[in-house]
Amino acid sequence: MATEGDAGSVKTVLINAVIQKAVPALITARAALNRFHAMKRSKDKARLDPWIAIATETKLAAFAAGVEADSDAVAAAISTPWSNGQVEGKVNRLKAIKRQPYGRAKIDLLKPGVMAPHDPKCTKFEADPILHAVPQLLTHKALG
Repeated sequence: MATEGDAGSVKTVLINAVIQKAVPALITARAALNRFHAMKRSKDKARLDPWIAIATETKLAAFAAGVEADSDAVAAAISTPWSNGQVEGKVNRLKAIKRQPYGRAKIDLLKPGVMAPHDPKCTKFEADPILHAVPQLLTHKALG
């Protein structure tokens, strides 16, 4: 079965071939997943019910059951051009900031991550306390 993942190195192709031979159910699950992505890209909600019938026979059965339970919402998401991705991204960012340890969650440290930087020379990396901490985390001796 040729997929986007097969375009990698020879090692990656061999690993994928061994996995697919060892677990043939993954091939059918991958095919069902590809059909789901194609359905989303084509915005054809008429293909949803046949996809649910196919996916319930694969390793994606639990996902298909969830899609079937919310089939009206999924059909609307497939066929309409609107998305709430921007809002969800902001909510996710705010929750990540909220969950920081209390010692680093003082208002003066949280403010740059929530509000847009006032200095045009200030990059997003400098304004975001989470991103600013990444280099220190990567050089920490516990990770090495």
